[in-house]
Order: sequence, then C-alpha cells, then structure tokens
Amino acid sequence: MRRWDALLDDYLVQCRARGLADGTVRKMMFALDDWGVWLRRRRPRPVLEHITAEQHVEYLSSRSSFRAKSTVYGTLCIMRGMGDYLVRRGIWSSNPLRWMKGPRISPYSQLPQRLDGEQLEALWCAAAARRGAYSRQLWITVLALLYGAGLRRGELVRLDLDCYDRGSGTLRVDGRKTGQERCVPLPELTLRALEAYLPVRHNRLEQVAAVAERALLISPAGTRLTAEAVSNGLHLIAHRAEVPFHSVHQLRHSCASDLLAAGVHLAEVQRILGHRVIATTVRYTHITDPQRRQAMARHPINDWLIAEAA
Repeated sequence: MRRWDALLDDYLVQCRARGLADGTVRKMMFALDDWGVWLRRRRPRPVLEHITAEQHVEYLSSRSSFRAKSTVYGTLCIMRGMGDYLVRRGIWSSNPLRWMKGPRISPYSQLPQRLDGEQLEALWCAAAARRGAYSRQLWITVLALLYGAGLRRGELVRLDLDCYDRGSGTLRVDGRKTGQERCVPLPELTLRALEAYLPVRHNRLEQVAAVAERALLISPAGTRLTAEAVSNGLHLIAHRAEVPFHSVHQLRHSCASDLLAAGVHLAEVQRILGHRVIATTVRYTHITDPQRRQAMARHPINDWLIAEAA
C-alpha cells in the first residue's frame, strides 16, 4: 500500500493549499492513516481500484463502537473527501462514500458554550498582563475582534490590512465558509483596540524588515498569525486567568448571546455573524432571549403573587 501513502501525502498537500488549518489537516491524516492500516490488514489485501462499498461499511462499523455520533460522522466526511480525490485522479470511477449516510446529528443537541462578563474581563486582564508591548496589544486586539465582531478563527487570521476601513469603522470579512462576504461595523472598544494596535504592528514590521506583509494580525516574527497560534495563545491566557476555556469559538458564541440579551433583533445578529440561515442563529435563544423573558414576566402565575401580597 505504498501507493496509498503517496496518494495520501498528495491529497493532504492539496488540502493545505486550499487553506485548511494545520490542526484540521492533522486530524484528517490520522483518520486516513488508520483507514490505510485497516486496508493493509485485510486478507486477501484489497486492490485500491477495487475496494467495495461493503468494505467501507465494514471499516466504519469497526470504528463506531463506543464513539460519539459526531466522531463517526466526522470520520465519514474525511473518507468522502479522500474518495472524491481518488475519483479526480481516475483511480475510482465513482465515490460510494458519497451516498453513505452517517448518524443523524441535531445541531441543537448541545447548547453553545459561552463566557460570562466576569470571565471575559479576566481574559482581557490576563492579555494586558502579557510580557512585551507588542504581545500585549496583539492579544487585546485578538480578543476585541473575536468577541466584538463575532469572528470565526479562520476569518480572523485571513484578515488583511485593507479589510479594515478606518473611515467607516467597518471590517470586511471573507465569505469562505458561507460563500458570502460581509461587512461588520465594529463597536467602539474594538475600534480603539485596533487603532492602538496598528502603529505597534507597523513598528514591529520595520524591526523585522517585513513592511510589505499584508496580514492585519502578525506574529512577533512579522508573519501572518496562524490559526494554531491563536488557539495556543488564547488557551495560555485563559489558563493564567483561570477561566474554563474550551475553544476560540466560545468568544463568537458569547458575542451572539450577549447581543441577543442586549435586545438586538435576531435577524441583525444573523447578519453580523454571517449565518447563512437564521436557524443557526436561533440556537443562541436557548441561552438568552429577552423576548421570551419578557413574555414569562406576563405569566398569570405572577398575578397570584400580587394577590397574595395584597
């Protein structure tokens, strides 16, 4: 199966070229390596061109015991991608994995995890306590953009300098995930953090002789900040702040939840976050919904309390 290894390496190179995060590519590599090992151990060993749909099902069944539905579905999605690649290379005439259904997963099975006001403040304080003037300003700005604009991690690291319109105070966010670019007005605190960061960024680029760098957020070495660096940096800040932090996406969840709690209309939150369908935004009403809270304030049970007090 040396051929499988060569094809796998080429496929992962293409995935990196499409802009997939390093962590995502590593996850794909582990899953596809496992699939390749399983195929090598079959007797008789299957020929790559003639792997049957039944063998795909057998492999998935062997990897489904005591695993979450989301894990099984993720493995199937990774295998589908590899199958499409083999079709493009002319090794498979069709991709049987394309027609296989994974376990049914509801997007509402778990509530989005958010951070409360005290936890967010603790993160800001920990970022402001970082060593080095550039590091402090960088991580304050990262927090301000993730929470203030509700950005995804990938959207954050793909921002270029010309995505920020100083005159209108807006940020142009690419639509790589949704297929639709959006323009996000920035709140005052985020604008201040960004304006304070820009001269520090310029000085850093002059120090490392990389003035031509187009990225908005740069590492101390003067290169574009990576998704992995964002995750590692925020986890370190959260650890020092003693805040239970699971993923960068929690800041996006917190942005959506807090906007709804402040009375912002659901459709406006959808536009700010760049959700393709409003059903995705509705998830956050499970956490906080001012209209629902106001409705319950008019519940008849409250009249009983008034009558009892009288």
